[in-house]
Amino acid sequence: MRTSTSIPRIYADDRGLKHGELTDKLIGIFFDIYNELGHGFLESVYEQAFSIALAENEIFFRRQIAVPVWYHEQQIGDFRADLMVEGWEKQLLNYLRATEIEVGLLFNFGPEAQFRRYIFENDRKKIRENLCASAEGK
Repeated sequence: MRTSTSIPRIYADDRGLKHGELTDKLIGIFFDIYNELGHGFLESVYEQAFSIALAENEIFFRRQIAVPVWYHEQQIGDFRADLMVEGWEKQLLNYLRATEIEVGLLFNFGPEAQFRRYIFENDRKKIRENLCASAEGK
């Protein structure tokens, strides 16, 4: 019988998670910030705190990145990503759809600290593109 550990996984760490080590670091940073600041500040305060913590941990990031939005192979606009690391729920899902980025984390600095991890693998994005092309007779 085959076990899940005998199946090779591309771009996976020892637990089978893409970017698992970085995910662990970011979640740790989130809880450090939450424990120090708590909840109730504007989003910009948490963005600044995350920026400082990421720099202190030597994790590459970019702030307020314009992400192009495409429709029928034409760029129709941009939207801004707050933080993109080596990056609201609907916004995050849009970031993942619109870019080659595959893993996203959403942190909620509400009365209860919460986070979610989302994955949208690039090979699945290409499948969608191929289905659209075949439906159009390309």
